[in-house]
Amino acid sequence: MKKHLYIFAFLSLIYCSKESKTTSEISVKDSLITNSKDTLQRTNQGLETKNTNKDETLKSLNDQILSTLKAKDYTRFSSYIHPEKGVQFSMYAYIQPNQDKRFTRQEFIKYAPTNIKFTWGEKDGSGDKLVLSIKDYFNNWVFNRDFTKGEYQLNTFKGSGNSLNNLQETYAGFNFTENFLPGSEQYSGMDWNSLRLVFEELHGTYYLVAVINDEWTI
Repeated sequence: MKKHLYIFAFLSLIYCSKESKTTSEISVKDSLITNSKDTLQRTNQGLETKNTNKDETLKSLNDQILSTLKAKDYTRFSSYIHPEKGVQFSMYAYIQPNQDKRFTRQEFIKYAPTNIKFTWGEKDGSGDKLVLSIKDYFNNWVFNRDFTKGEYQLNTFKGSGNSLNNLQETYAGFNFTENFLPGSEQYSGMDWNSLRLVFEELHGTYYLVAVINDEWTI
């Protein structure tokens, strides 16, 4: 009789263990499904918010990048570079994708602290090549004036000179900002400057893909 009771108790224990395991597995699966739905919902809400506030987002990014340039904080600047496409630099409004200098984020981080020189393009008028380190290019060309005080524009141009502006053709469908500084009365306003930043959205985040300077050319 005792033998039968032991067998019955043993079988009951096995059954309860299996039932508990099955219940646990179902609970875990339900939890994963619930968490996935919550995560997807939060992600969609985040993207929707960014799309709704696109203008504010781009204005904030524009101002942040200008601040890094003014502070010469190139480490922080690199965090805005597109992680897949890198960033392209154009000396003038006319962009030449096959000739303008481009860096991946990793390349920029590697070379920005160094004195290694690169050819950025040719100066208008003389045709002389502009050969500078990243630091000198930023100081002497990209941020040669305090663009934090410039007139802000989104997806439109304030600065307009005699050179061809092909930004909207080269980066069709991309968002861009412009920071415009007017010229002086001494030169009838012809010594104006603009700094344009082009952005592309990737997985709900805007990244910098181009830095374009513009000015009156000869």
